[in-house]
Amino acid sequence: MEKQSDNMNIKYEDQGYKKPNVIGYRELSEIEILHMNVCKNVAIEVGKVIALLEDQLDTDKRWLAIAKTDLQKGFMAMVRSIAKPETF
Repeated sequence: MEKQSDNMNIKYEDQGYKKPNVIGYRELSEIEILHMNVCKNVAIEVGKVIALLEDQLDTDKRWLAIAKTDLQKGFMAMVRSIAKPETF
């Protein structure tokens, strides 16, 4: 994924074009990118714990599904608090 992103940057910048913007999102500062990546990395680790628990026979799958959904929403909210999208 990172290589593809690097290739896109080279492609646009080499041709004198600016990278296209995602509608509703602004350009992030270096510190915002760092903070967002920290959130994403923590979410990946939490996802691994959820996956481990999903494989256990004695866990309550209903509550685990609720936890998974709520954690996903929480991480999404954290990322949006950094990105501050301007659209719905």
